[in-house]
Amino acid sequence: MNQTFTLVESSLLMEDNRNGQGAAAIEAKDLCVYYGSFRALRDINLRVERHKVTALIGPSGCGKSTLLRAFNRMNDLIRDCRVEGQVLFAGKNIYDPDVDPVAVRRWIGMVFQKPNPFPKSVYENIAWGARINGYRGKMDELVERSLREAALWDEVKDKLHVNALSLSGGQQQRLCIARVIALRPEIILMDEPTTAIDPLGTAKIEELMRSLAQNYTIIIVTHNMQQAARISDYTAFLFLDRDRAGILVEYGPTAELFTRPRDKRTEDYITGRFG
Repeated sequence: MNQTFTLVESSLLMEDNRNGQGAAAIEAKDLCVYYGSFRALRDINLRVERHKVTALIGPSGCGKSTLLRAFNRMNDLIRDCRVEGQVLFAGKNIYDPDVDPVAVRRWIGMVFQKPNPFPKSVYENIAWGARINGYRGKMDELVERSLREAALWDEVKDKLHVNALSLSGGQQQRLCIARVIALRPEIILMDEPTTAIDPLGTAKIEELMRSLAQNYTIIIVTHNMQQAARISDYTAFLFLDRDRAGILVEYGPTAELFTRPRDKRTEDYITGRFG
């Protein structure tokens, strides 16, 4: 596994320095995802920029979460799911046979719709994941740094040994983000992370996402058009084709897509005419 990490790091550095041109954080090429005989995604081609927030929007059932999970092989955990095409991370197809999916998820972390802290202390929620992934540094420093990056330290510094389930919903979600941050990923995937959170907690998480984009690439699924417009640098609009497969209709800078959409389906969706 350490060899896998070293190869990824080296590849990223080479991409970053190639002719001064920044590398994509991750890129889907002709990506199709099937659940049994049903094709959930068809021919997705999407280049996600590094250290930006990219929003995936579209009507229910169009494959947004399926695409998000394809970026770190979470779909592997679903029975009868198979993938065609490529997902390139640091120049490597993460679906190649020699790629360890556990290593992929170390570099591409995920935050789910419903906060899911471990039924352990706040401290152990950070330390446990880092420990099983081989962290050998000063754990107290890692815990504090991760909680600070997740804008949670000031609220929990006196509650580090309290059960995480006693925190508010918004705090639990930021703890889950801190847990991902502790592994120092390149990319953080977020699947509707504010759906179960109150407006105050939502505002804090949105502010946090903008802050995290300085050091991480953020990809978020959201049904909230206002949220996508507020927080994202780029937006991808997915829709359903005639066979009910998810397709990528339009992708570009958020300001352009929301003000000058190129496709009528995009315009209809963001103006609330359907979806």
